[in-house]
Amino acid sequence: MKSSATDCLLELYDEQHELEDYQSGVPRWCTGCGDNAILTAVQRLCRDEALRPEKTVFVSGIGCSSRFPHYMKTYGLHTLHGRALPIAEGVKMARPDLTVFVNTGDGDCCSIGAAHWIHAIRYNMNLTVFLHDNQIYGLTKKQASPTSPIGTKSNTTPRGSYLDALNPLSVTLGVANVSFVAQAVDWIPESLFEIVKAAYHHKGFSFVRILQRCPEWLPKSLDPWMHDPDRIQLLHHENALHLSAGLSKVYKNQLEHDPLDMNRAREIASSEHICPVGILYQNKDVPRYEETRHSNVLRTNDLVRKGFEAELDKYTV
Repeated sequence: MKSSATDCLLELYDEQHELEDYQSGVPRWCTGCGDNAILTAVQRLCRDEALRPEKTVFVSGIGCSSRFPHYMKTYGLHTLHGRALPIAEGVKMARPDLTVFVNTGDGDCCSIGAAHWIHAIRYNMNLTVFLHDNQIYGLTKKQASPTSPIGTKSNTTPRGSYLDALNPLSVTLGVANVSFVAQAVDWIPESLFEIVKAAYHHKGFSFVRILQRCPEWLPKSLDPWMHDPDRIQLLHHENALHLSAGLSKVYKNQLEHDPLDMNRAREIASSEHICPVGILYQNKDVPRYEETRHSNVLRTNDLVRKGFEAELDKYTV
């Protein structure tokens, strides 16, 4: 890939940014909303990895979580409901030199955007995807989502939801070409940041489900896991995450899990009484769609113009 003169000059020194360089505006999420913790972790990642704001893009759909690009001082696309993934894929195909993140919610991704979600896993493009899962439609004021637990009373299920909740981890692990699946919770900031960091460094489609609290519509739904450390199972492995002494002191339920073990990952994901936190699966050898399609060639203005002219030359008047 050819680099511009500006890129070459910037590479002559280590460009440093402060946390404030990635902060844009005051978040309008409710006090206590887990989205705030996710935003902090991602902004810290951008600072620690010295991501250039003009080379970083955040893409989202519709929902509380999808306001994310408004609070990042980078490029951002607040797109249509359920359409964040195909738009992010288009950005990555056209500009493979950009770092692309996707922020989506349990309704945005797992309902109207479910088909795009499935095929994005298959394509395994180099995208970092955060599923903010609060188990309810928050922005549109409390409708049941695909991940709402059975019995959830909402505006669309006043007598309680009738169906078992969809498990985003199990679904993702069941799709061909899956390469990275992890789970985090918003109330353990140390593990949240480490998982976000691992997802960013993975080359391929990194899918991170983040269980996040909704203090407005489901204020107590995650209390059993938040108030009982024994129900949180921290995953660790020499080829995945390492646990700090402080974290190990509080969360004693730990499991050494090899992220290459797909069958075990599926077993862990399907647990109903334990909440796994860590990397469930990672395979660095899965081919990436953008490489298969040779999109590592940067689409310059001259290249685009030649493409148009080649197509127009096929026709006569």
